[in-house]
Amino acid sequence: MVMMMLLHKAVVQQNSRTSPLLLSSVVNSNFNGNVTPTITSSRTFVSKRQQQEEEGRTQRPIFVAATKQHVGKTSTSLALLSGLQKRFDKVGFIKPVGQQHVTVYSKLLGKEMKVDKDVCLMRERFHLDHIDYEHMSPVIIPQGYTKKYIEGKITHGDQLEKIRQSYKHVSEASDITLMEGTGHCAVGSIVGVNNAQVAAMLGADVVLVANGGLGSAFDELELNRVICQHYGVNIAGVVINKVLPEKYQQTKHYMSKVLHDTWGVPLLGCVPDRPFLGCPALMDLETIFGTKLINGEKHRFRHYNMTDINLVTTSLTRFLENLRNKPSRTLYVCHVTRDDLILGFMAEYQRRTSTSNKSKESLFEAALLVCGRGGKYELSEEVKDMIMGMDCAPVLFVEYSTHHAMQKIHAYTPKFNIDDEHRVTTAVEHYEPFIDFDALLKRTKKMD
Repeated sequence: MVMMMLLHKAVVQQNSRTSPLLLSSVVNSNFNGNVTPTITSSRTFVSKRQQQEEEGRTQRPIFVAATKQHVGKTSTSLALLSGLQKRFDKVGFIKPVGQQHVTVYSKLLGKEMKVDKDVCLMRERFHLDHIDYEHMSPVIIPQGYTKKYIEGKITHGDQLEKIRQSYKHVSEASDITLMEGTGHCAVGSIVGVNNAQVAAMLGADVVLVANGGLGSAFDELELNRVICQHYGVNIAGVVINKVLPEKYQQTKHYMSKVLHDTWGVPLLGCVPDRPFLGCPALMDLETIFGTKLINGEKHRFRHYNMTDINLVTTSLTRFLENLRNKPSRTLYVCHVTRDDLILGFMAEYQRRTSTSNKSKESLFEAALLVCGRGGKYELSEEVKDMIMGMDCAPVLFVEYSTHHAMQKIHAYTPKFNIDDEHRVTTAVEHYEPFIDFDALLKRTKKMD
């Protein structure tokens, strides 16, 4: 296996013919630091599969791994899957080892089963109907799994066989297979299925994803490169994510140079930051606090900027001034004992959304988070009835102090959800143009 991986590192000369419907991502910038991605395409009347067969193009699987949590691994995977679908008829997807799971229905098994949440996202978003859920999420590590493994109740061989069989089914049904890892390359080591091990076993090339910057980003990349090297895994390239727009050109230039000079691998993508992707939606607040909106459920996917979260401790008069002067889409936080603020919010919502006022003032998109420690403070039934009697005013009650609630919101990193189509679409459209698919496919092309 090690010898095979070393052979994979040989430089492959790319066929000079143009691939059908191949989108070449070109990133341009002007002198003021603004980044503008442009996409050019070449047209042909030959089908993608025909062209692939003529060229004998077959690709090694691509494994997306990160340097740590919350660096944009799933965002990158979404963009890669979207771009690969433009180049191949059937793209497979596997999350070999997952953690957070959801329940889905497997047509092949004829029953419900648990899969990693990202598997559900990818399959439903990109309509991967040629593969079944049964083969897309072979190993899930829920709470208590590690102890069972150490106690010998789960064997190393069983895990590896599940992953091998899943890959076999997906790869046979697909022209190319994309895999998404869990966290950094060493995650899963305690149960013998870390990302590098799995990539090596399946002969996959790794795309490493790291947060923007130079020194710290490269240090984190180097730690993960060493793990890949230990298992004989080829690194196809690197994607640097969440780059400050004003440092985009600098980061792209120097990271490209250092990767080429020290590792001999390309910078496959340099993606500028898109703050919206880190903005929590009301649905995320429901997840954080384990509760549901009292009212305004239709606004669950409305997102709020972290800088527009306002803790209200002022008088009702000042609060009403803020409601009218601050950005319309502001999340207000108050204590449950402040009935005056709650009723003031409801009254302003009713005034601003009334038919007679819609044309006079901007759309009112504020939401209210009402806080009170459980067992000590409760929202009165009278106030709750008034809230529920309003038409879709978004109000959420949580059993936490205002201080604790604010802390939890600021510490939370929003994750993708198949129901939040706006966030998913934004990620795909933002990331995809910044990824060099030509270089990626050249680096992952199988040797004859």
